[in-house]
Amino acid sequence: MPELPEVEVTRLSFAGRIAGAEILDLQMGKPLRWPLGCDPAHLLGHTVLEVRRRGKYLLLDTTGGLLLIHLGMSGSLGFSDGPPPPGKHDHFDMRTSAGTLRLHDPRRFGAVVYARAEHDEAAQKLLGRLGVEPLTEAFDALDFYRALQVRQSAIKQVLLAGEVVVGVGNIYASEALFMAGIRPTVRAARLSKPRSARLHAAIRAVLSQALAKGGSTLKDFSNAMGESGYFQLEAMVYDRAGLPCKVCTTPIRTLRQGQRSTFFCVNCQKP
Repeated sequence: MPELPEVEVTRLSFAGRIAGAEILDLQMGKPLRWPLGCDPAHLLGHTVLEVRRRGKYLLLDTTGGLLLIHLGMSGSLGFSDGPPPPGKHDHFDMRTSAGTLRLHDPRRFGAVVYARAEHDEAAQKLLGRLGVEPLTEAFDALDFYRALQVRQSAIKQVLLAGEVVVGVGNIYASEALFMAGIRPTVRAARLSKPRSARLHAAIRAVLSQALAKGGSTLKDFSNAMGESGYFQLEAMVYDRAGLPCKVCTTPIRTLRQGQRSTFFCVNCQKP
């Protein structure tokens, strides 16, 4: 699943090019996770103002309202001057005066949703419970510690839930917990203030590193210019089950948490 770094890399790859463009046509393919929520014709003739990100959602502000785009499990956006006709897995085409924005999503877990504005019910249903952005000044170490103290779930599950801090998905949660030396099964409330501070710093460091590497391309992720990411080549634990830890050589272990694979080093990460 594209996580925060992949979504941000995608945004950066086309936001400057599409800003100020007029929407000329909008075509929807097979049904996605949620319906668009408006007649596509409503947006025609309007202008794209800017492209923002909130968690794993891309927010396209237009003079006719807001489009929220989620890439789901396997989605990717492309932006080009003259794309070929939509293929079997292309489910959203927005043709503008600057180029065409296309959502390619083989599993159709992604979504494009219209809202009149970010404070509207349609938008808040998706964004209202999202936690703080981890790469902003609002992600405060003490606030993070206090939020963890009232949560009894395993720390990795708390990170994935996105209500304390947003956008730390499966890959980067595993990597941040390794960097902080914390076992993914530890209850969040058991983390001391120093361990919480180490995790806070690790989340910021791992996500920043992933952004610098263009995100992670495990299967078919690419940004809107078709470029792959390379963070996965530097992963310390993710997808390395059975391989020696890069720090201590102990074989990396894996377990299932909430239907997701967790990777960790039993020696480097303490309970």
